[in-house]
Amino acid sequence: MLNELISTTAKTTGLDEASARQALGVLFNTAERQGAPLIEKVFSRMPGARTLSATTGAQTGASTGTIARLIEQTPGGRQHVSMGMFTKLHEIGLGHAEIGKLLGCVGSYMEQAYDIRGIGHLGDLIVVDTAAGEDRAAAVA
Repeated sequence: MLNELISTTAKTTGLDEASARQALGVLFNTAERQGAPLIEKVFSRMPGARTLSATTGAQTGASTGTIARLIEQTPGGRQHVSMGMFTKLHEIGLGHAEIGKLLGCVGSYMEQAYDIRGIGHLGDLIVVDTAAGEDRAAAVA
């Protein structure tokens, strides 16, 4: 299944398969580091996805420690991780249009292959902290 996603991603974005694999690894690793709930569904259903995320993270120097991962899930940490994702995807050769195609491709594939919905928009990588929103609303009231 992972190889099929890599092939589909390569065709959709115009990348070669090695670059598509690397781009997917960056995307998965970013979502994992930010604590996105949907990535656990992907990992549980797609053999090799968690390994690709970890391998890509190791190759790109992503944080692996428990404390670092917690920091990456704060609002400022999420922003830093997201900016790093764009930098890495640009280094692979994706422009903004290709990044949009990448996200859409992954979303469509996950929906068709695994009935996982809600992936494919940039906002899906950012975990909404509803408690923080409620605290802000209470403070304003």
